[in-house]
Amino acid sequence: MSTAKSALLSAFSRTDNPRRETLRSELAKSASRETGMLPRPKLVLASASPRRLMLLEQAGIKPDALRPASLDETPKKGEMPRALVARLARAKAEAARDQIANDRDIADAYVLAADTIVSNNMKIFGKPQQVEEAVEFLNRLSGRSHRVLTAVCLIAPNDKVRTKIVDTKVRFKYLTKGEIEAYIATREWRDKAGGYAIQGLAGSFVQTIKGSYTNVVGLPLTEVVAMLVSEGFPIHFNWIRAAEADRD
Repeated sequence: MSTAKSALLSAFSRTDNPRRETLRSELAKSASRETGMLPRPKLVLASASPRRLMLLEQAGIKPDALRPASLDETPKKGEMPRALVARLARAKAEAARDQIANDRDIADAYVLAADTIVSNNMKIFGKPQQVEEAVEFLNRLSGRSHRVLTAVCLIAPNDKVRTKIVDTKVRFKYLTKGEIEAYIATREWRDKAGGYAIQGLAGSFVQTIKGSYTNVVGLPLTEVVAMLVSEGFPIHFNWIRAAEADRD
């Protein structure tokens, strides 16, 4: 670690709320002036979703910390699906960034956030709160096509923000009343956009899918990896290091 960075770390103590001039912003300035070998970049995921963690693990990515944000995800009046997911993903990323802004261990981390919704004819299907709402969602998706939209927001250590929306089209078979009742009884629908999990039992409902499968699970992996690599996060280096470890 450079002398400049050591001095900065000792000058700031961990706080829950960022100062006007945060440790994160000071480290970004310091990094822009430094040359040579920099510390291993860190990644904070603004989510505690086991599905997103599983998908990142498939790409050899292990977040250094989880900082889920608790937000009101209610759509604004007249807000369209794409605008909603983009707004929520960015809000989650910014909330996580602010949480770590003065954290000595991860202040200069990349911050990754995502938000997923299901929509049909501009009708937004979020996460059902009650059984009755989950049943309504499945009845409305039965025998029809719908779209799964995920917005991914990445904030680099220098606070550069990138957002991308991935759109996947999914068609369900016609669902009988018995199938819906049986699925609801499994409780798999809980905390799932649209009231279903494609990677679970509801995978048997899907007739066709056009686009990214991992997007429907909750994180479009191809797009996330491309965003991280383009911003300098060394994903492929981790692959090589893991392969070398296997040979030892």
